[in-house]
Amino acid sequence: MFIKSARKKNETKPAPITMRDVAERAGVSQSTVSRVLNQASAQIPISEETRQKVREAVETLGYYPNMTARSLRTQRTHLIAIMVADISNAFYYSIARAVQDFFVPHHYDVLIANSDHVYANEQRFCQAMLRRPVDGIIMVPYHLQTAEILELEARTGASIAVLGQHISSAHFDTVWCNDIKATYDTVRWLVEVKGYASVGYLRAPLSLPTVQRRFDSYLNAMHDLNLPVEAGWVQEGAFTMEGGQAAMQAMIAGKNLPAAVMACNDLMAIGAINVALDAGLRIPEDIAIVGFDDISLASLIRPPLTTIAQPPTLMGERLAAMLYERIEGLESGEARHIELPLRLIERQSA
Repeated sequence: MFIKSARKKNETKPAPITMRDVAERAGVSQSTVSRVLNQASAQIPISEETRQKVREAVETLGYYPNMTARSLRTQRTHLIAIMVADISNAFYYSIARAVQDFFVPHHYDVLIANSDHVYANEQRFCQAMLRRPVDGIIMVPYHLQTAEILELEARTGASIAVLGQHISSAHFDTVWCNDIKATYDTVRWLVEVKGYASVGYLRAPLSLPTVQRRFDSYLNAMHDLNLPVEAGWVQEGAFTMEGGQAAMQAMIAGKNLPAAVMACNDLMAIGAINVALDAGLRIPEDIAIVGFDDISLASLIRPPLTTIAQPPTLMGERLAAMLYERIEGLESGEARHIELPLRLIERQSA
């Protein structure tokens, strides 16, 4: 919490440091200061001695350029906005961190918004982008459709890059992973390789496209294996650790446990492990549990979580690099759609 210091009755607020102040201290013109700060390749050469004077004046005075004024002149904001679903989930903050790590050396600031998997929050983010111009937008949408993202692109003029298998367009770049195949293959691995005769599923609400895809893939695998999905083997909870706890509690209460359970993400799987252990169940002897994402906590929980690993850092890096190329005019061709690999990490929970 910031604490404001008391200001004397007749004390005036300090005036902001301006480019004129920097110019006077360095003994140069304002236009010279502007060229040095913008690293412009001007026809008039600027000596290294002059550049050093300007840099020292900036540091001494604590000058920061007025980005609003600059954007009016250049039609550029040097701002990037990123919308993720849940910044408290290590999967998403790894993406956000990778984006920020990419753009900061290029002198861009990054704004981060959290949607909590709620459609109204995704819409609110789009509205905010109409009020606050940015050069580029990275999105991890769960409810927004391609048409809505295209409208945002048209109305803002910003370059957009999207993470998600259910979003695809010839107008913006996307990164995605084939979670349908990964889920299907993992169910078959549990049955055919590990020998589990029955597999349940912990899902989030089916209104989320990611959940619907993965759940459908689970059902398809069970069908192709000629295995039943008995009552109580599928439970629903929020896309969180608490959601996984609630779903596993409901499954245990049904007194008809499958031999193994897949969860829609690692947080749900970790919540399920905690509940199963508290109920006296041995993992994986009494019930095996598999997650999806491979967040950092997955290898720290006991027993360590077997999971389908996504590459969130690589996702963020690819999204950021493609967006930067669009903003800087380094890429103007057709939209790129990059598939990144998923892999099964076998640990001790299955």
